[in-house]
Amino acid sequence: MSKLKLKKGDTVRVISGEARGKEGKIVSIDTKKLRAIVEGVNLISKHAKPSAKQPNGGIVKQEGAIHLSNLMFVEGGKTVRIGKKIDEKTNKLVRISKKTKEAVK
Repeated sequence: MSKLKLKKGDTVRVISGEARGKEGKIVSIDTKKLRAIVEGVNLISKHAKPSAKQPNGGIVKQEGAIHLSNLMFVEGGKTVRIGKKIDEKTNKLVRISKKTKEAVK
């Protein structure tokens, strides 16, 4: 398994599927299944039992997981591919934008 190029907190755009074109931040990543949950994207309805939080229960909308291959990193309003490179100053592996060749946050 290769290392992931996206991580929690990145702003991404969905490039294929039902939620195509929507943007949001990555909330969590499942590294085994290669899926991510993006806030406000791929909303699903879930039936909730009555609990202390929701005394009546009901139907709750929440984000569903999206495969990482359907997400693309957004930098300055445009989607860019991400690569990895060793920084000469710190000798650490950093993520770079393939378009601008500069380090990404």
